[in-house]
Amino acid sequence: MHQTAKTEHCMVCGSSLEYLKEGVDAACTFCGSAHRSPIRCPEGHVICDACHGREARRIIEGITVAETVRDAGEIAERMMDHPSLPMLGCEHAFIAAGALLAALRNSPYGKFSEQDVREVFDRTAKQAHGGYCGLTGVCGVAPAVGAVLSVLLGARCGTDREQRIVMEGVTRVSRAITDLTGPSCCKAYVRAAIAVAVPFFGEQFGIVLPLKDAWPACSHAQRHPHGCREGKCPSYRKPSKDIFAQGGFVPGTISCVT
Repeated sequence: MHQTAKTEHCMVCGSSLEYLKEGVDAACTFCGSAHRSPIRCPEGHVICDACHGREARRIIEGITVAETVRDAGEIAERMMDHPSLPMLGCEHAFIAAGALLAALRNSPYGKFSEQDVREVFDRTAKQAHGGYCGLTGVCGVAPAVGAVLSVLLGARCGTDREQRIVMEGVTRVSRAITDLTGPSCCKAYVRAAIAVAVPFFGEQFGIVLPLKDAWPACSHAQRHPHGCREGKCPSYRKPSKDIFAQGGFVPGTISCVT
């Protein structure tokens, strides 16, 4: 599927997607499963979350397990730059979780197995659903960070301090994401989550992770189907412009008049 899928708009035909106020009954174009979808293509294509994210999750999981660096921001950027991943989508929840897991695993503090990675991704998949950031106010990136925290702490329903720490971390991530909304950008949300999560690990557990650049220059602005927020995003860099190009002026050709 990843060989033919489009990475912006509709994965099948590339048409601009419609984000609906109410879900509609639909069958997935790829697997045929019946479900209610809040997103559809004007050409009739509908992709279920499982098909939309299956290949991306495989890629992200592979990078998570193979990475050797400790900078979660660097890892996340490498994941987001993968040519097979879409511009927007809940695949970014797995990126946030995977980048943090890899950074922790490569540090002296956390020893995560491949089974732990799958567990975090399984939990993330339960709450990261396409379009629901606008329908319920919950971006899947926030519970993705919560899943990392919960596996790290062994938190579960009924625990005391552990569950509170997980919820506090998720609340902070959600607040940071909210401050970047309008329109939404999954890549900005990943960066915001990591910028919050890394110091949170230090504050709560004394886990010091490197984060060289939380807001690197974004190379995806032109791909955004809803329109990049540009100057309102910390990662936006205005393209440089040759102010002399149209006039044909060549610097150094002006002669001094005496």
